[in-house]
Amino acid sequence: MRVGPVSERIRGSDAGERRLGPTVRGHGVGRAGMGKRIMAVAAVLAVAAACGGTGEPAAAPPPSSSAHSGHQQGPLTTAPLRAGESFTTLKMPQPYTPVAPGGGTDEYRCFLVDPHITTTSYLTGSQFLPQNADIVHHAIFFRIAPDAVGEARALDQKTPGEGWQCFGDSGVTGDAWVAHWAPGANEVLLGEHLGYEMPPGSQLVMQVHYNLLATGGKSGQTDQSSIRLRLAGQSAAMQKLETFQLGAPIELPCTAQESGPLCDRAAAVKDVGRRFGAEVGGTADGLAQQCSGGRPVPGNVQHCDYPMPGEATVYAAAGHMHLLGRSIKIELNPGTAGARTLLDIPQYNFDDQALRPLPAPVRLTRDDVLRVTCTHDAGLRKLLPQLRQLPPRYVVWGDGTADEMCLGLLIGSLS
Repeated sequence: MRVGPVSERIRGSDAGERRLGPTVRGHGVGRAGMGKRIMAVAAVLAVAAACGGTGEPAAAPPPSSSAHSGHQQGPLTTAPLRAGESFTTLKMPQPYTPVAPGGGTDEYRCFLVDPHITTTSYLTGSQFLPQNADIVHHAIFFRIAPDAVGEARALDQKTPGEGWQCFGDSGVTGDAWVAHWAPGANEVLLGEHLGYEMPPGSQLVMQVHYNLLATGGKSGQTDQSSIRLRLAGQSAAMQKLETFQLGAPIELPCTAQESGPLCDRAAAVKDVGRRFGAEVGGTADGLAQQCSGGRPVPGNVQHCDYPMPGEATVYAAAGHMHLLGRSIKIELNPGTAGARTLLDIPQYNFDDQALRPLPAPVRLTRDDVLRVTCTHDAGLRKLLPQLRQLPPRYVVWGDGTADEMCLGLLIGSLS
């Protein structure tokens, strides 16, 4: 999943994504840096919550029960089509065999798929169908504007095999997040008159994160996943959804019982860069610059504050971490008389990344402050079978399943 600098202002209404906070130039993942990557993760995770998902957090299982090998995927259910909607199913062109680069155990691969949009449409729901859940960690779908489709095709054509490697974002200029799948997700169904705009000629990039921890990074299994899109025509009542993402650092030292070369922060950051590239490797320092004045603060608990640059209405919240995550919280104006909690997951469960609708929409105004706080636990490493086999490390932000993330996710509309 993406993380990247958050821009200095909310961009125009046709930007396709919204960012909060100061820009961290040259750090983060993907073409637009940290803000773009932070933007990406929230979209569909929070979207379904905005539309009446159960919102009930499940109790976390004992840490030792989660090996992250073949997620526990429940029965898939699909709601009936609503007036004006239709289904379109898109599938990866060919089966793909992931190959983890840099001696790692993860690959992010992008595939261009065409929903054949001929008139302005709105994506009002989606259901990702992982063909091989043993190796599919998550998937993100980016809308590609008509004038950028050629750029995506060029990336595909110059890369051997199906698709192209794409740690961070899709690698295509101006991409915008419109759909997502993560463990525990089912159909994403947006509320009436809510959707992501899909202009005529726009296409999608399917970014799939393949996790090869179970095989020690060795290739072999294939995947040919697909997604079913729910599309509706344009109407005056249709509300354009926007996503807001809040990222915080991960500065998780080795435990007192652990030792090794990667327990040194500088070595750990260098290792992330080796596995995922310089931009991803720079995310840890970019987040430290953005959230703690450039000084990494080691510890289990990390947070970051984001002043609102404009007005918005938020309908739902969600959070994302990896296997060492314990809890995540999003607060509005913490420490003030009007403080309120938008999201509180005291027992984070990677295999239940449920969407949490807010009891009522929350209005955000200029200079409100949003805070995301994450708690991670390096002691879980010895309890998880697939992490026990890896050398101890100082954990920072990274794209791999054995690395960590801290993302607070909000969905709403600008106003």
